[in-house]
Amino acid sequence: MSEFLVSLFGERLVNSEKAEVDVQSLGAKLSLVGLFFGCSLNAPCKQFNGSLCEFYTRFKKACEHKDKLEIVFISSDQDQKHWQDFLQEMPWPALPFKDRHKKMKLWNKYKVTSIPSLVFVDASTGKVVCRNGLLVVRDDPKGLEFPWGPKPFAEVVAGPLLRNNRQTADGTSLEGHYVGVYFSAHWCPPCRSLTRVLVESYQTLKEAGQKFEIVFVSADRSEESFKQYFSEMPWLAVPYLDEGRRSRLNRLYGIQGIPTLILLDTEGHMISRQGRVEVLNDPECRLFPWHPRPVLELSESNAVQLHEGPCLVLFVDAEEEGELEPAKELIQPIAEKIMAKYKAKEEEMPLLFFVAGEDDMSDSLRDYTNLPEAAPLLTILDMSARAKYVRDVEEITPAEVEQFVNDFLAEKLKPEPI
Repeated sequence: MSEFLVSLFGERLVNSEKAEVDVQSLGAKLSLVGLFFGCSLNAPCKQFNGSLCEFYTRFKKACEHKDKLEIVFISSDQDQKHWQDFLQEMPWPALPFKDRHKKMKLWNKYKVTSIPSLVFVDASTGKVVCRNGLLVVRDDPKGLEFPWGPKPFAEVVAGPLLRNNRQTADGTSLEGHYVGVYFSAHWCPPCRSLTRVLVESYQTLKEAGQKFEIVFVSADRSEESFKQYFSEMPWLAVPYLDEGRRSRLNRLYGIQGIPTLILLDTEGHMISRQGRVEVLNDPECRLFPWHPRPVLELSESNAVQLHEGPCLVLFVDAEEEGELEPAKELIQPIAEKIMAKYKAKEEEMPLLFFVAGEDDMSDSLRDYTNLPEAAPLLTILDMSARAKYVRDVEEITPAEVEQFVNDFLAEKLKPEPI
């Protein structure tokens, strides 16, 4: 276990007293690590830090599992004084301020897109146990549900579900169905836009006889808003007043923002977290049930994924959709190999794969990342780290792509700033 933690954090952390903390000394009984991603200048982070301190102190004093948990602060502060002042408020260690490379690796590895964020991971493997630790701190203040591991969807969703005609269904009615778990709210304009498209997709699938159901999990600010919004939806919903079940579903899938559409197979296992992108890209539902594709064609609707971690983007001189197929075939083998490898490890892909033609979306991306106009152009873009990697070769071959990817994953490439 200690060897893994050293690979994750390095040999030394630092505490509020500026003393080094030997990672190997964190404790033989340690089974869970909470990764607290935050920033001293962010008001919600400051507020959550107070709640987390109370939770941590209570857990360490009274919980029978007190030796099994540690928290590590991973800061996005740019000013060392601000970071140090914030660390003074914390009873747990932090990644050293200057270790920015490891910070960015952790942000990317655990797909952190907003702060504050608290991700609980297995101390021996690094696998995610719970993505939404903020809700753990709120909903389980005494730590009675430790270690907060995932439960089956059927168990979490169990109970009455509503239809907008005031009829109810039971969670067991979802058995044997593909399910979209839809986190959304009326006050959110992108949510309302997606809902309109999703209604059409839902009706298309129902008319085709597909066993597909959607469960709306509201983030509305009042029951009245929920009722108004739900009246537009032909599917099921968790009752608004059942705040506990809504919170457990948010926790189960680590929801960090809305709208989010989680796609599940007929056994309740996750197909994709990117249901929103899949539905927008496939209005005729030809690719249902929307299993992840190894290579995506860059579009306005899926460009949001560029901000979720490192992405390989192959730019080619192609204006028509069909002209992108040879480019996809070029990078498909390595993309499939990476996907299979990490699926077997039950880990998320460390890299997404895109092809981009000659269009406004590609031009905007080139401008934003200050890339040359050359085509073909092989790149890896890491938006959160504001870093890019460019392979400047005369001919792009499958072997060249695979070497580029392997060098990136082995951290052999030198980044250029975006």
